[in-house]
Amino acid sequence: MSSVVALSGSPSADSRTARAADYVLHRLAAGGQAVQHIAVRGLPAPELLTGSAAHPQVRLALEAVARADGVVVATPVYKASYSGLLKVFLDLLPQSGLAGKAVLPLVTGGSLAHMLAMDYALRPVLSALGARHVVPGAFLLDSAIERVGAGACRIEPEAELRLLQAVDGFAHALAGRGPLALATAP
Repeated sequence: MSSVVALSGSPSADSRTARAADYVLHRLAAGGQAVQHIAVRGLPAPELLTGSAAHPQVRLALEAVARADGVVVATPVYKASYSGLLKVFLDLLPQSGLAGKAVLPLVTGGSLAHMLAMDYALRPVLSALGARHVVPGAFLLDSAIERVGAGACRIEPEAELRLLQAVDGFAHALAGRGPLALATAP
């Protein structure tokens, strides 16, 4: 059994991005993965902004990433890039903080114009942190994610299919089998 940590970098208290990350974790947990969700917005801001890992919450979050076999990095797109909140957390990771790990980028945005942020803004940072394999991620339009209940979401069928294909590819990479030639829906 592998362990997976999701980092959600949305500053919103009712984040579609965090709900989509929970959706992914639920899918992975159903497949036998041990999962944990770290909402970066819940970590102490002074420590994040000053680059200090001394606070126990920040230290525990960094340790969870270090122990994980895989990391889901979930972020909304703001001004053609991933969130600044996510950036300050990623800056706290050591230079090889994702070494040996499979990483699934999960990006949400208001329009298709934001889609390229995953490959041109987020993916280079994840690679620079030494990720073993950054799998093809998923971009979801905000409008494709409907908030239902406390923390849950319903995802529009076409977007859900793309997300499930990305999650299956990530699970495949976690199992040490490398990237899928073609991810298939469940």
